[in-house]
Amino acid sequence: MSTDVQIEGDTAIYDNEKPDLASDPFEGAKVRRKASMFRVFKGDYVDVRSKPYLIKILDKQGDRGVLFADKVLKVTGSGKMKRQFLVVTDFAIYIIDPETHALKRRIALAAVERLCLSQLSDNFVAVIVPTEYDLLIASTRKTEIVTVLVESMKNTSNYELEVNLSNNFEYHPAADIVKEIQFEEAQGGTKTRIVNK
Repeated sequence: MSTDVQIEGDTAIYDNEKPDLASDPFEGAKVRRKASMFRVFKGDYVDVRSKPYLIKILDKQGDRGVLFADKVLKVTGSGKMKRQFLVVTDFAIYIIDPETHALKRRIALAAVERLCLSQLSDNFVAVIVPTEYDLLIASTRKTEIVTVLVESMKNTSNYELEVNLSNNFEYHPAADIVKEIQFEEAQGGTKTRIVNK
C-alpha cells in the first residue's frame, strides 16, 4: 500500500545562483527554491503569546523560549496528513492540535538522533527519535525548522545534529511500523511516495 503526494514547485536553482554555503544548512547538497534560500526567518508564525492554551502547555513543561512556531502537516502512521502546530523551544519539539488545543506529543531535543530530508525540492522533513517513534512533517518553512533544530542542539548540548539527505529513507511512524518515503523528480515538482516496509 502506498500514498502518493504531488508537491508542486520549482526544482531548479535559478540563474545558476548557489546559496551561500555558510548560511545553508544543507551545504549545497539539496535543490532549493529561490524563495527558500533568501527568506528572512521570523520564528513565531502563530503568535504563541496571543494563545493562552499554548502558553499553558509550555509553562506546564517548564519551557519559555519559543524558537519556532507554525502550522505544519503531520503525516500519521496511516499516511494521512493532519494540520498541527509545531513549536520548537530550547528543550523540546511540541506537536499541538490547533482545534482541540491538546498537546499531542512532546519530543525532548536530547532524544532526536538526526533529521532526514530528500535532495530534491519538497516540503518534507523526518525527525528521527530512536527511543520513541519518528515524526514526519511537511512545511513550506522546512529550511527554517532544520536551521533552528541544528542551532538549538549546538547551543544547548554542544551536539552536532546530523542532517541526512537521501531521495529515499526509512522512518518509524510508530514503534512497530516501518515505512519508506521515496522522492523523485516529476514535471512541475517532486513526486513523493510513502510505502510500507
